[in-house]
Amino acid sequence: MAESGPFRSSASAVQLAGRLLCWSLAAAMVSAAADASLHPPLRWWGAVWPLPWWLVCASALAWTVLRAREKADRPPPQDSVRSDWERAA
Repeated sequence: MAESGPFRSSASAVQLAGRLLCWSLAAAMVSAAADASLHPPLRWWGAVWPLPWWLVCASALAWTVLRAREKADRPPPQDSVRSDWERAA
């Protein structure tokens, strides 16, 4: 049996990439709202607030690639009746 712990997860890479995408999008929206409404006078803020948006782009790309690989690895269902899988192909 696999060890359980804080770094052991049953989530797939696709799920983890999807979670990263959601959380980075939330962080990007919060940072954009803070920039638009608060106008922080900090010098480093102008370089930091767009970083979550870059992370959104990178995680969306990673999720897309991983999801496509996951779907390609899944075998078609084995039914005697013509399935939706065959109609879509």
